[in-house]
Formats: sequence, C-alpha cells, structure tokens
Amino acid sequence: MDLLRGTFGATDPAWDVAVTHALLRRVAASHVVSPTPDAVSPTPDAESSSAVLRAYRPKRRVVAFGRRDIRRPGFPAAVDAARAAGFTPVVRPQGGRAVAYTERSLVLDHVSPHSDTLGGMDERFATYGKLWARVLSDLGIDARVGEVPGEYCPSAYSVNARGEVKLVGTAQRVIKGAWLFSAVAIVDDADLLRPVLSDVYRALELPFDVASVGSIRDEAPAASLDRLETAILAEYDGHGGLTATTLDAETTRLAHTLVDDHRLP
Repeated sequence: MDLLRGTFGATDPAWDVAVTHALLRRVAASHVVSPTPDAVSPTPDAESSSAVLRAYRPKRRVVAFGRRDIRRPGFPAAVDAARAAGFTPVVRPQGGRAVAYTERSLVLDHVSPHSDTLGGMDERFATYGKLWARVLSDLGIDARVGEVPGEYCPSAYSVNARGEVKLVGTAQRVIKGAWLFSAVAIVDDADLLRPVLSDVYRALELPFDVASVGSIRDEAPAASLDRLETAILAEYDGHGGLTATTLDAETTRLAHTLVDDHRLP
C-alpha cells in the first residue's frame, strides 16, 4: 500500500479535502475494467497493492460539513458560526454530519480499489474501528467501538473512551471502482471543539451534547501526535506493508479541479 504523509505544503483545508477526493477518483479510474469478454476482475491482492493511505495533520482549525448538512435550513448560520470561532468551513466528500478538528488532530484517509459498490461498508466500519481501538488501547486508553450519546456525526462505529467520550470519528464514501475510509482522531483541543460544535449543531438544529467530546490526551496524558501517528501506521504496515511515496502530478492536477467543490464562499 502506498503511503502519503503531510499536506504537501498547502495551508488551505479545502485543498486537503480535494487531495483525498482526487486520490479516490484516481484509484477508482485505474481500477475500472471494461466489460469485454476477456476482461478479468482484479484479485483481492491486486486491490490491496493499489491502495493508498494518507496521513496528515491539519494546518488550520476546520469544520468539515457533510453533504446532508448543506441541505439543512440552518447551514448558512452554521458556516458563520464556524468562521466566528476561527475555524475554516469545508465540505467533505465522505458521508456523515459536521466534524471539527484542529492542528492537534490526525486525519487518516484510506483509499482502496473495490469491485463491489454495494457491499462491505459495515464490515469496513467494524474492521477499522477495531483497529483504531487496538491502537488507543495500547496507549493506555479504555477504547471501545460504539456511539456515545449526543456525539457529533453520530455513528455506531465511532471510537470512544469508556463509553463516554468520542475520540475518533470515521466516515466512508464509495464510488464505482473504489472506496474511501476516513478517520479523524482528536489528539488534543477538546476544549476548543466543544463550543464550536455546540454552535454549529445548534444552527443545524441537530442534537449534540458537549460532554460527548473527548481527546486522546485527556485519556492518556503521555500520548502525542507523533506517538499516535507512529502507532497507527505501524498497525497498517503490519497488515500488508506500507511504501512511502509522494503526490503525483496527475493527482495534483485533479485536486486543483476539485478544490472549489469543497471550499465554501
């Protein structure tokens, strides 16, 4: 699996989202097989070898809205609330509701070619939720997979601490030929996230409880971004190997064409 690390010098959160969207499109395009009589479906090993893992730490504070949020009557007010709190609003390609994160978070985007656009979503949520829980458990956290009452972007496959506070949110997007599994781990700054999420969810008229927001540092004070990133990449490396690479020119070009789809006026 190819490994991409960092934001590639950019500080625009919309660019970060566009790069991941471009990776999804590129992986899908390389995987689609024409329906000819001699066409052979890619094997699972081929799918694994074509996958990409991207790990990065945001350069700014971000509120990433889901596509469903855009249709809420209170969406303009939610965008204003994010900006007023010093967060840059963007629209993300994955599903789910609004999430917020800061420079003290880790974003992990896993893109893989896939032949079945209808199956496997729940299995991926469960598999990678457990993977994150193992990593956090090794850091000394009582990590569990499951929804915390009142959490932002609620999901049965969130990763929480003690069944009380959300630490890692996960989301997916599936298109013809590929899927994206994205995780946002809140390492620190829960105190900054609670008020902005409260304002955003109030504007969207969606339920939210500020007490559901936690951070990895609150649960394990010795943990750090470096330590978490090393641990999660080691976990992935042990499941099939990682090969460090750089962002190619074609993906960069495609990301430039997509960035305005994720930037809010």
